[in-house]
Amino acid sequence: MNRNAKDNQKEKRRLTAGRRLLFVSCVLCAASLIIMFLALRIHREPDFVPPPFDDAAVAGTPDVPADLAWQELDAQAYRFSICGVFAPKDGTADIWLTDPQDSGVWMKLRVLDADGNMLGETGLIRPGEYVQSVALSPQPAVGDTVTLKLMAYQPDTYYSAGAVSLEAPVS
Repeated sequence: MNRNAKDNQKEKRRLTAGRRLLFVSCVLCAASLIIMFLALRIHREPDFVPPPFDDAAVAGTPDVPADLAWQELDAQAYRFSICGVFAPKDGTADIWLTDPQDSGVWMKLRVLDADGNMLGETGLIRPGEYVQSVALSPQPAVGDTVTLKLMAYQPDTYYSAGAVSLEAPVS
């Protein structure tokens, strides 16, 4: 074989090897894209489930007993009223959570123990509504401290309008 024929064979082998490398690279890229797509599809975040509205919500402003230290608090983005005294009895606690008519947010309350475990929660209330009490399970003991976590949502979109946490001793 002459030198030109040998050079042509080397060139053909080099081109064939390059094509194989390109083909293998394309297959690996496609396989990676398929695996990423499947991983994202399988491990997708669960769909958001809006919290329900509280069936016990009442329109208006409550007439709260003075000994419960009910007061309006300003969370800067919105206002709300709640009792300063947390005194559970028979598995419920009167909180008198009130969403003022002009707040512009929907709100709900969670009661958490010292370890962050949820003891109870209200449903959502609209502006101009209040909820008198929240069911608790288990009921915290006198002397324990609970966290009252108020969460506010923008109406209709359920985007967060902020959250406020208050520490309250159990009376």
